[in-house]
Amino acid sequence: MQSQDVAQHSAPAGRPGPPGPAVDVEQAEAALVEHYPRLVRLAYLVLPAGPGRHRRVLTAHALAQRALPRGRTPAPVIPAQSTGRDGDPGYACVRLRVLRAALAAGRAGGRRAWPGRDRLPSPLPQVWGLRLFPRSGGADELALDQRLSALSAAGRAAYVLRGLEKLPDEKVREVLAAAGAADPDAALREADGVPERYALLDSPEFDPCSLQARPTDLMRRRRHARAALTAAAALAVCGALVARSDGGRGAGGAAAPPYARNPAAEAALDPGRVTRASPTAWRTAARTGFSVWPARGDRTGDRALLRRALAVWARPGATVRVSATPGTPTGGPAGPPQLLYAGDVDGARVVLFHDGLRIARYAEPEDSTAGAVLDLARVDGATGAEAEALVLGRADGNVRYLTAPWVTRAAERDLLKPSAGAMDLGLAHGVTGPLAGPFRRASACTSWNVLQLTDAGGTRLFTDLGELVPAHLTAGRPGAPREAAGAEALRTWSPYGCSLAAARGLGVRSVNAWAFAGQPLPEGGGSASWVCTRAETWRGDGARTLAQFRTPGRAHGAVVARSDTSTACGPRAAHVLAGVLWKARSGSWYLLAAGGRDTASLRVTGDVTARAEGPLLAVRARRGATAVLKGTLDDGRTIGALR
Repeated sequence: MQSQDVAQHSAPAGRPGPPGPAVDVEQAEAALVEHYPRLVRLAYLVLPAGPGRHRRVLTAHALAQRALPRGRTPAPVIPAQSTGRDGDPGYACVRLRVLRAALAAGRAGGRRAWPGRDRLPSPLPQVWGLRLFPRSGGADELALDQRLSALSAAGRAAYVLRGLEKLPDEKVREVLAAAGAADPDAALREADGVPERYALLDSPEFDPCSLQARPTDLMRRRRHARAALTAAAALAVCGALVARSDGGRGAGGAAAPPYARNPAAEAALDPGRVTRASPTAWRTAARTGFSVWPARGDRTGDRALLRRALAVWARPGATVRVSATPGTPTGGPAGPPQLLYAGDVDGARVVLFHDGLRIARYAEPEDSTAGAVLDLARVDGATGAEAEALVLGRADGNVRYLTAPWVTRAAERDLLKPSAGAMDLGLAHGVTGPLAGPFRRASACTSWNVLQLTDAGGTRLFTDLGELVPAHLTAGRPGAPREAAGAEALRTWSPYGCSLAAARGLGVRSVNAWAFAGQPLPEGGGSASWVCTRAETWRGDGARTLAQFRTPGRAHGAVVARSDTSTACGPRAAHVLAGVLWKARSGSWYLLAAGGRDTASLRVTGDVTARAEGPLLAVRARRGATAVLKGTLDDGRTIGALR
């Protein structure tokens, strides 16, 4: 009620209202400490991106830390709208002070937002020898940040107050006016031009409290230290003479001194030494992997672009957005890598390299090098289907792929509609047309678009899981899966396609769907199906296994068990056991359990006690009952339920 009463006495839009209740320093400090991460995130989003993410991070912390008033301060009449902050005048006070300072910095623009050269206003925070920046997000976060950077500071503030603070437009006008924005209505109109991707504002991409660190410009620091080294030269000579007594062998052994020129490292950064496979190498190669892909694209001769891409791979700057799939080393190439592609893709210059272990994708805008992106993905041992496609670029929710030279056709298929045909994407010099990505919609999952590739060996399906290498889809018993493009496999995958979202960002190599059991339901409820989906990773561990259960009439299966450490449903252990509580039409509850065909018997203990011969069990239970499932295999081994 307090927040409603306050809102009724708000000033008209566009004018700051009358002073609210006074906020003392202790109340403001409590709000600042409790909501510090959100206040810093708000400041970071409103600040201009020009000075770089390191400077933006430190400034956001500085503005939040200086938001504490010096004495009792009239509180704004606009309260916070998010849960846990409703009607808190302390939070409203410090939020307004943070926003006012961020708007002032944005109006000043660039480095004029901070006094002196490249300095924050003293005192702290200050960081020496490191550059800090938030963790890299995906293509959606990058696109949103670029759209926000084109707005004025007030426009960014309007968008953030709408999305992060959940304020209605009337309250946004009042907050902007109180913070000193010249034209709140114009700011709201600016914000209208940016898509409402408010959920992305909570991404780690925009979290200045969860940071990565890299060294500053080491060469500049070296030059600054040169004077001190010169002053100590005499001492160093003496030390060297003394060191000769050990035969010239220092603690580093044969290692080169720091910052020494290393021929192998220099060769890796020389665009003239980049390797290229013969255009026909794949036709006679014993192994069809990335190593036999020819270099394609209209910029394979652009040495300046290749040089920039190699340099960023070896030493990404603080403004470069770097991402790597789990288990992928992020260092530069050990030697000259292989060039797979260099060309223009949807408004960006893109380069793809392969160093035998990883795929590296460098992308920069066509008109500058600002906003460069470096993506790394592990692909060791890739061959055949695993080396058939790479992501070239993502734009407006669409994905464009570079395919292997042996691929003859590319098409798009909806995995949830097995009877629908595939739509041809076109294939020009190995590059597909844009395919609508499966993550475009934030609402209910109504479609899941996959890439269908055809070559002399057959047709295969791949799905985008937000990484450089699409995951290969298969179906069937572990150890002997078949391609998911067949009619039976498509019917198996159809109710479970949306569960692929659970494997996003794990470094997935392939995903298999295994229909391990069908179970008659009690009371004539029809027949239910049990399916196990397992996402194998490039690094070998961390496979995500889901046991799913689907009853008649349901469009999608329900996940009843999940594990990231189990060997179940995999080639090493082609068996599984799972259970679920199910409610019949009569209102009665049953415990249902199922195992694979090699399950000889099942036993359940706990709130329910029962035993069944064979791989299926159905026993009456009460709602919310807990039980322990055990299964005995044909060879006498005992297995537990997937969890």
